Amino acid sequence: MTRLLSSLLVCLTASALAFSANSADLKIPACPSTTSFTYNTGIPAKDPTCPLTKVTICYTPTQLHLDFEAYNETNFYFDSKQKTNDGIWAYEVVEAFISKGSDDPQTYFEYEVNPNNVTYNAIVYNPSRVRATGTPFEHAYITDPFGDGFAVNTVLDKKKSVWKSTNVIPLGLFNGENPKGSTWRMNFFRTVTSPKKYPDQQLCGWKNTHEANFHITSAFGKVKFV
Repeated sequence: MTRLLSSLLVCLTASALAFSANSADLKIPACPSTTSFTYNTGIPAKDPTCPLTKVTICYTPTQLHLDFEAYNETNFYFDSKQKTNDGIWAYEVVEAFISKGSDDPQTYFEYEVNPNNVTYNAIVYNPSRVRATGTPFEHAYITDPFGDGFAVNTVLDKKKSVWKSTNVIPLGLFNGENPKGSTWRMNFFRTVTSPKKYPDQQLCGWKNTHEANFHITSAFGKVKFV
């Protein structure tokens, strides 16, 4: 009987672990292997005109490698005067929100890049988890991203209506080096606008927040490093 119970416990534990791994929305492999996914979901409502965005991702013991390909681009619209950590989010950008751990985060990293190869890098404190009115909503900026180990290279191909951005984010930012086996929370977005449409934007994303608000952390996908 004891041996039978022990065998049953082993089977149940193995099943639970398998379920936990398989329940991830995304599995990130160690480089040089990669995984890719696309999104064109409108936020907050379904929008069939949301352009396709592709993300390719992998990790090393110390870095997250994150590549965006923004397709069906017609305007490549940005403010050429903007520099690191300026409000590039008001124009056209691709974005990643990243948090270590499996809970709906109150603190997470917001990373953005625009077609001009300018980045926005901030740790967000959002204790309401929804950017609720009257509650704290703070940004602590990474002021020297390249000195801190970030890297970015963005290339425009206007003939093919696409721009591509290759990015490296240091895992030490999250106390997250050697992440194999861990579960994190992430979401990915894209904003689209034009000189005629600005400041109005079309909002597109991987996991729909169902509001014109990217900072709803319950919508972040579950991501497993494998």
